[in-house]
Amino acid sequence: MNPAAMTPDDARAAAERVMARCDELAAISEQPDALTRVYLSPEHKRANALAGDWMREAGMTVWQDSVGNICGRYEAATPDAPALLLGSHLDTVRDAGRYDGMLGVLTAIETVRHLHQQNARLPLAIEVVGFGDEEGTRFGITLLGSRGLAGTWPGDWLEQEDQQGTRVVDALREFGLDPHRLTDAARSLGDIAAYLELHIEQGPCLEKADQALGVVTAINGARRLNCTFTGQAGHAGTVPMTQRRDALAGAAEWMIDIERTTGETGPELVATVGSLQCKPGAVNVIPGQAKLTLDVRGPQEGPLEALLDELLARARAIAERRGLTFQADEFYRIAATACDTGLQHHLANAITEVQGSAPHLPSGAGHDAIALADHWPVAMLFVRCKGGISHHPAESVTTDDVALAIRAYAHAVTNLASEPPSPS
Repeated sequence: MNPAAMTPDDARAAAERVMARCDELAAISEQPDALTRVYLSPEHKRANALAGDWMREAGMTVWQDSVGNICGRYEAATPDAPALLLGSHLDTVRDAGRYDGMLGVLTAIETVRHLHQQNARLPLAIEVVGFGDEEGTRFGITLLGSRGLAGTWPGDWLEQEDQQGTRVVDALREFGLDPHRLTDAARSLGDIAAYLELHIEQGPCLEKADQALGVVTAINGARRLNCTFTGQAGHAGTVPMTQRRDALAGAAEWMIDIERTTGETGPELVATVGSLQCKPGAVNVIPGQAKLTLDVRGPQEGPLEALLDELLARARAIAERRGLTFQADEFYRIAATACDTGLQHHLANAITEVQGSAPHLPSGAGHDAIALADHWPVAMLFVRCKGGISHHPAESVTTDDVALAIRAYAHAVTNLASEPPSPS
């Protein structure tokens, strides 16, 4: 029997366990009435312990690495073989949903559990990781867990503070970790063959297409900027409309331009103004300054950079026409991450087997796969979520969709671990 051939009944039982365990993890929160679980917190430690117990039950050897990731290994037919790495993250945003991250860890455990029940050992080992920090909620820096595993954790991150003034270095010690041994978490290139991550879509595309599962083509790159229009404050009643240098009016014109221009550029590019403040902020004063943020994302670097250049050029043109000045300071940049085409093919075949077709779509959100892609081939399987809602308590997936996901995941994992991938 092919160990990947999980029956619908087996998949349903596995999905019911996953849903129940998502509920158990959701109960581990620093707030009694909202799910919040941040890096290196007591809740993080409890979640690791629980996930570690489930990994052992599934037949894995378990350890916590030096940056706080919980890891399990299901040995290959030949000891010390490279591993196919599966997983996602166990941390959350504040007032979170219960499936973002956790679903990927728990479905990976179920995939290994199925192999263990079949007494199946493959040419590659299977490892599962619950990353400690993907969201960056506590310290404002993302992917600390996966960057630790990839060996790309910059030393200056140790001095980053949370809102209470606790540094990363102090939090590591409180968690029981040694800040001087961070590099112990880094894996060598030969340890890992590839990384597969199952995740909720966090968007509405699969639901709109009436499909439970999809293959991720790329993880969007992003640029974030603080932008300022500066004009001249003045009396709201005495300055004629033709003589005003209204900074807020300029910002408003640009916001409409951002929406129109991005929408005309293509369906995979998005741009968002998420914050806007004006000064002096009085009902009877013309705004002399307007500050706003710009977030631009896309799955390919060239079109993303071209869109950003166009939007900034339009802002400068608006400012010049209105007698304003415009300044933009980029404070965050991450490159688009392409998923490996060979791994996409394996996932597409597995998804097609369980649902008849395999839609392909980019990810608008960031994931741990970004940190691993510089070293190993990566790919992602998406599961639809109700209304596309995520980072919110209303986040929801169905047991039926999770069962399909586990069947597809088990099929792809077994094929990949039997035929180690080559980077594309």
